[in-house]
Amino acid sequence: MPHPSIGSRRSARVRRATATLATALVATVLTAGSAVPAAAAQAAEPDTAVLAAALAGQQPRWEPCGLPEVAPEQEAQLRLACATVTVPRDWHNPADGKTIQVRVSRTTATGSDRKGVLLVNPGGPGGSGLSLAPYVALSAPELAAHYDVIGFDPRGVGQSTPLLCTVTYTDEDVTNDLITRANVAGCRATELTKYITTEQTTYDMDFIRVLLGERKLNYLGYSYGTWLGTWYAATFPSRTGRMVLDSVAAVGSSTLQETWDLQPFTRDRAFQEQLLPYMARHADLYGRGTDPMAIREMFERAGGTRVGMGPFMFGYFILGALYDTTNYPTAAAAVNAVIEYYEEWNGWTPEQILAAATEKMLAAPGIDAANRAYIQQSRAAAEVALKTQRDRVAPTQGTAEYTYDIDYVFEVIRCQDGQWNDSVAYWNAFSRRLTRDAPLVAPFLQNPPACAYWPTANKMPKPDRKTFPKVLMLQSELDVATAYEGALAASRKLPGASMISVDNEGSHGVFPYYTPCVDDPVYAYLLDGRLPDEQYTGCQAVPLPGETTVYEVGGKLTGKGTVRTQLISDDMRAANRMLKRMLRTEPGPSYPE
Repeated sequence: MPHPSIGSRRSARVRRATATLATALVATVLTAGSAVPAAAAQAAEPDTAVLAAALAGQQPRWEPCGLPEVAPEQEAQLRLACATVTVPRDWHNPADGKTIQVRVSRTTATGSDRKGVLLVNPGGPGGSGLSLAPYVALSAPELAAHYDVIGFDPRGVGQSTPLLCTVTYTDEDVTNDLITRANVAGCRATELTKYITTEQTTYDMDFIRVLLGERKLNYLGYSYGTWLGTWYAATFPSRTGRMVLDSVAAVGSSTLQETWDLQPFTRDRAFQEQLLPYMARHADLYGRGTDPMAIREMFERAGGTRVGMGPFMFGYFILGALYDTTNYPTAAAAVNAVIEYYEEWNGWTPEQILAAATEKMLAAPGIDAANRAYIQQSRAAAEVALKTQRDRVAPTQGTAEYTYDIDYVFEVIRCQDGQWNDSVAYWNAFSRRLTRDAPLVAPFLQNPPACAYWPTANKMPKPDRKTFPKVLMLQSELDVATAYEGALAASRKLPGASMISVDNEGSHGVFPYYTPCVDDPVYAYLLDGRLPDEQYTGCQAVPLPGETTVYEVGGKLTGKGTVRTQLISDDMRAANRMLKRMLRTEPGPSYPE
């Protein structure tokens, strides 16, 4: 999830995930093992100290982290240090003697009333978590005073033992589906792949607890990190302390498929329900009038997310901003750039348009230092993707095959964590549904996904109502990655869960939110063990950048503390009908190759 400066609100937690996803989405537009037994099968709670045998005697060797996101004075302030620990490659067969490494970061509690360790995870799957520990410690100093905050790169990721899948393609692998099949086949044949799962990572987490000499593991997880945390709590309930799940995946389900099935609709919803009205309220800045539907029509007339620079601008500038509403000025400027460069089309190459559009965005009204950093980082990522497409050399006539090592951790984990639907007919029908109900994002999504070709027997253990710990959940209404609907359903499946809903907020990742309604219950729970009196608590969002009023979008907050909302809103339906008419009656824009 590139990483902005430590302390910038929320984007530090989600940047890697959105950058990874954007690359995959844009690549989709531009291009035409044996399972590990689940922990649920075990009769008793695993004892990682016993399983690890001699490895349990290792002493972590703490050293400077050298994280580029953390300034030297911050590292000193937090007493930040990193260590590499050795863990069994396969926790179900540790006696085979094969091991891998996991890199861990730690800030040291500054207060006298130390409460233990707080392990944090940013999500992904496959997100590096080393720099999340100092981010949380600096953003929530009340926690840093009482907890050693622990970050880590999960197995297969970053500075831990990495997973690279060796994939062989043939000169006939020219469609996305054939490439996906080749990726899956190559990855499943890579020896390390079968050990890169959420279940194995939960054992690593517990072993980190053992090596740190802690009786309990307290936890703060974001996005996929909520799935990881729930799996840990279901496997090691007696070792789980206080747990906060922020921006909740479909925990309580047997697979991550539900989380990803909802994403196309949540992204269309945030774009139409919140971003375009924001642009319309600031017609003086963007010059596109005061009607959100008219702005959507201009965007679609310019190619939308279907052709031209729209896919790049959406994947590298707009999508990431939808994850973090503090970047809405960037997203609005990017939408404006797509419209403007269609209107002023001059036969430029995509590289030239990207450079010019970036300069326009940097000079746009309302762009602050954090927005500028986001734009520059996104531009660099887009330029790399464009160069990759330009430099990609097709095999010469008669070439039988060619081999690459690819980073496929994102798919490896989400596919091996539970069986996805493997019916091609199902995914074809789902694709047709997206074309009808989520046409903004539909062009990016490849169906069937990799997970449809990935058989697995893994399944998250079901939380035991007698032993599963009480958790605190946080969720924003218009979250584009983990749908509010999925989080609300999860809150009813996890025994004793309490949930804080943030009405009219669109960011993915809530804490710290810097309002008493949201943050005070988190501090009360993590510092004193006190959960809210009610199961559901409703909080109001903060205004969007440059505004002093919170505007009602999506659904409404109920008296019971939840938000009553629609996955496909009336405005979305109107926009979808408009686009359907446009595609049927008007020729689309043309762009150079």
